Amino acid sequence: MNIKKRLSLFLFIGLLGLVAILIGFARPFIIPLSQGSFTAPTIVYIHGAFALLWVLLFTTQSLLIQTKKYKFHKKLGILGLLIASGVAITIIPVGLYAVEKELKLGLGETAVSGIVGNGTSALLFISLVLGGLYYRNKPEVHKRLLLLSTIVILWPAWFRFRHYFPSIERPDIWFAVVLADSLIVISFIWDKMSIGRIHPTLLIIGLAIIIEHSLEVIMFDSELWRMIAHYMYELLT
Repeated sequence: MNIKKRLSLFLFIGLLGLVAILIGFARPFIIPLSQGSFTAPTIVYIHGAFALLWVLLFTTQSLLIQTKKYKFHKKLGILGLLIASGVAITIIPVGLYAVEKELKLGLGETAVSGIVGNGTSALLFISLVLGGLYYRNKPEVHKRLLLLSTIVILWPAWFRFRHYFPSIERPDIWFAVVLADSLIVISFIWDKMSIGRIHPTLLIIGLAIIIEHSLEVIMFDSELWRMIAHYMYELLT
């Protein structure tokens, strides 16, 4: 079965990511915003715009490669670093806003603990993007690093699927890790079916991301985690 002649893995993940954003953010953001009942600081809208632009760019770039429009792909790629920087930089103030909001709701230490995940997501995302930029002359590595960066930035959309399934316990496991990182597993399978093996870049870094996300769930709100969270919070405020 030659998947590459039908739909590339990269275009598939891009399109799936756009659907995830639409569905995931429909209840907590898109619908309330359309009804005039959603309010948040400007930075929240800016971050959302940057994140959406990144997924749109990734999808567009994947389509350009599949249609062999390589020159336009390279020209458009210049926007990538600017958009990625916007995503990473705005994650932190959005995280601080979330901490303040949850502190007002009485979540206490757990509210502060959330800032660590924002920091690791920003660092992981921008590292993958910079890696992709560095290996831009090695397409097989380049595109897989950018694929993984896109999967990383999509986890908030998948996590918000919990609003549709409120009865499911531990949404942090089932939606933020299992569902979100299932895209990495899908990528493993797709690679194996299309090129006969899982590319080392995808395998090693993909597994590292799954492990890192799993460790975050295991360690979240532990004593060590709270120490790190308070240090970060005090440093950033």
